[in-house]
Amino acid sequence: MKILMNDGHVAECPAEEELHVLRHSAAHIMAQAVKRLYPEAHFAYGPATEKGFHYDVDLGGTKLSEEDLPAIEQEMQKIVKENLPFRVYPLPRAEAIALMQERGESYKVEHIGDLPEDAVITFYQQGDYIDMCVGPHLTYTKALKAFKLTGLSGAYWKNDQNNRMLTRISGVAFRTQDELKEYEKMMEEARARDHRRIGRDMQLFMTDDLVGRGLPMFLPKGYTIWQELENYIKDKERMLGYQHVMTPCVGTVALYQTSGHWAHYKENMFPAMEVEGESFVLRPMNCPHHMMIYANRPHSYRDLPIRIGEIAHDFRFEPSGTLKGIERGRHFCQNDAHLFVTPEQIKDEVASVVALIRDVYRDFHITDYRCVLSLRDPEDKVKYHQDDEMWERAESALREVLTELGISFTEEIGEAAFYGPKLDVNVKPAVGAEYTLSTCQLDFCLPAKFNLKYIDQGGVEKTPVVLHRAILGSLDRFMAYLIEETKGIFPTWLAPVQVKVLPVSDKSMDYARGVYERLKELRVRVELDDRNEKIGYKIRYARQEDRVPYMIIIGEKEVQEGNISVRDRDTDETAVYSLEDFSALLLKKIAERK
Repeated sequence: MKILMNDGHVAECPAEEELHVLRHSAAHIMAQAVKRLYPEAHFAYGPATEKGFHYDVDLGGTKLSEEDLPAIEQEMQKIVKENLPFRVYPLPRAEAIALMQERGESYKVEHIGDLPEDAVITFYQQGDYIDMCVGPHLTYTKALKAFKLTGLSGAYWKNDQNNRMLTRISGVAFRTQDELKEYEKMMEEARARDHRRIGRDMQLFMTDDLVGRGLPMFLPKGYTIWQELENYIKDKERMLGYQHVMTPCVGTVALYQTSGHWAHYKENMFPAMEVEGESFVLRPMNCPHHMMIYANRPHSYRDLPIRIGEIAHDFRFEPSGTLKGIERGRHFCQNDAHLFVTPEQIKDEVASVVALIRDVYRDFHITDYRCVLSLRDPEDKVKYHQDDEMWERAESALREVLTELGISFTEEIGEAAFYGPKLDVNVKPAVGAEYTLSTCQLDFCLPAKFNLKYIDQGGVEKTPVVLHRAILGSLDRFMAYLIEETKGIFPTWLAPVQVKVLPVSDKSMDYARGVYERLKELRVRVELDDRNEKIGYKIRYARQEDRVPYMIIIGEKEVQEGNISVRDRDTDETAVYSLEDFSALLLKKIAERK
């Protein structure tokens, strides 16, 4: 594939760069199409991305919707067929500014102002469209053979919420139509698994802008799953000596000034509230509260490790464009814990956390994941607590422990918490990009900030080390992960409805109601479908819509013989049981959390 470099010469594109060049060129072609359809449009940034491309556009008062994308895509097809050549030329700074001002591109003018004085400013042009860009690009528009626009979202100019909100138009581009078809097939699978759609269909959770974006509300069936996950992880933690607490969802600004969150994390927090002369804030995390619980009484080395756990409600002001159902919201509940340990206990406690993560992942059949040692960026003077000696000590300690435990990991700069390095466990879901579920962070910083102490064997006052850890991450995100992995087909112990009783007709209704009442007495989550519908419809609805593990079919034969016919969702087979035998098998399966 031939490409046009920013010095004007044509080169052969390396195979590994072809997609990037295609997608970058697609962004320019899309911008040209938008400009033709919406002459008032002004353009900000339009990069190629790992999966496609996008352009952030200021459309003035015009509001785009998904219904407008086909028209833009059609205009892009016209530009491709016109086979316009890409041309490139540099301009001195003053001429570059004048050109962008003449074309009304205020964002480009501001961008030029951000460039170094000695920067070479190049422009690429195809037809009547001119864009400031470093390239490279295709040589002709016709070389773009396979593309599709995929959606709209909001994006702040320069990713700063204090700036204007722009419209981000996103798309994908590939080398061939076959590659595009494969992508579309994958996207169809993604839509089938989308936890937001499944959550709506199964009535698990809802959102409403009147309540607030990013503030999901769990409906009865969804909250049932949430509670089961809470009970599951708390049971495991109790067996390991964790003590669970409950702390407020707010704290004073002074609390977060002490912890350092106010200095390093304020932009991700909701604004402070003034009450009776004191400033409060919705908490973004729970560590300051747990520090205060530790500080509530004196401690000896004999007390340590102290493991404080909480399913804690937290609030973070995530940009609206990043919100995604219960996977990423402004309110969520962390499976949080803080382990207060001596330096000598670090290795054993990290090993215990890692073992718990592995145990949980085995239970949920999570196999596609990787471990990342997230380190600070030493050049970032704003994001991280400034203490080089502390960072070197913490990073070396965590790296050494992970190595000794035989844990395979990669290292990533700039991904640490502001107070310390961490082990992140990133899962690869069935569709979409990987994200972090579990984490274990090593912290020498906050215990010192809160002046936490214990008395060692020699009677000397020492500062404990803290491990911050979350196994399920947030229950919300973990639940979203499970929904998408299973398509809502939950294991029996976790299913919001475990059994549906389906009477064939009114003649078997009384017997069916008796079965329903008995299972309810046994604390089985059971529903009776007493609608005046055919049994085939009831079975399909229970299996496909409610995704119920077991359907008990009650007809005249079952009434006469005093038994039940049980249809298994997973095998689609039906077997006859006595109610007592089936109940025993069901309760055993639920108790084992298989």
